[in-house]
Amino acid sequence: MKTVSANLKAHLQGEVLTVCTLWKITRADAQVFGFTDHSRDITYLGQVYSASSGYVPSSIKTTATLSVDNLDLKSVLSSASITEVDVRAGLWDFATVEIMVVNYKALADGHMMLRKGWTGNVRTGRSAFVAELRGMMQALQQTAGRIYSAACDVALGSTKCGITLASFTVTGTVTSSGGTTSFTDTSRGEADRYFEGGLVTWTAGDNDGYSMEVKSFASGVFALQQPMPNAIAIGDTYSVSAGCDKSLDTCVDKFSNAVNFRGFPHLPGKDRLVSGT
Repeated sequence: MKTVSANLKAHLQGEVLTVCTLWKITRADAQVFGFTDHSRDITYLGQVYSASSGYVPSSIKTTATLSVDNLDLKSVLSSASITEVDVRAGLWDFATVEIMVVNYKALADGHMMLRKGWTGNVRTGRSAFVAELRGMMQALQQTAGRIYSAACDVALGSTKCGITLASFTVTGTVTSSGGTTSFTDTSRGEADRYFEGGLVTWTAGDNDGYSMEVKSFASGVFALQQPMPNAIAIGDTYSVSAGCDKSLDTCVDKFSNAVNFRGFPHLPGKDRLVSGT
């Protein structure tokens, strides 16, 4: 059931409407943005909703089941708030989205909430982007609680892991660049695969502040899981943490942390069940 004020309800039942849609987006970094399909900017409850860029929402799919309600939003990269670099860097992924309807001639009448959820996949082109909005039922699609698996199920450096990640984090400078997907630091002396699965965070250069997971590491050469928004340049500085493949051997040999290992490596798996022995 949607909650709506008596005045707004009466207006929505009228023949002539002066309504518009407001989109409030709260990114994972706590930055809040507002957009509207009205011809002018609107300030509502202290938030400015910009009309600088238009957007085209798809039809909202709603069912009586527990399936996820989805909506696609298409827009151009014409707003200073939404840049191709930020979209490619993942800053708009998993942002909280609230869609509301208001009477722009009587904002004091309040709003009617149309949808609330999170952004899913965000795709970008040369001048436009498409964002998927997932409904609140998306949370029910996630695994709740722990499951049995041979691999550890906690993040390296978390409280349950117990490892102090700073002790396994180093800094360096790029000595050779492979564009947006790889780089070399000839001063690195760690063993091959040491940083595989770790996180690189740029501390200077065009990618300053952005992070990316390491796909592979060997002889000072880093390959990244996905391209960085901007080209990596010689002289760029970074910090990078050691990677963990979640296995018991790595936990013992690399981190000496077997006491906190959260996997079940000795539990018989499906292969044992189907073997009949």
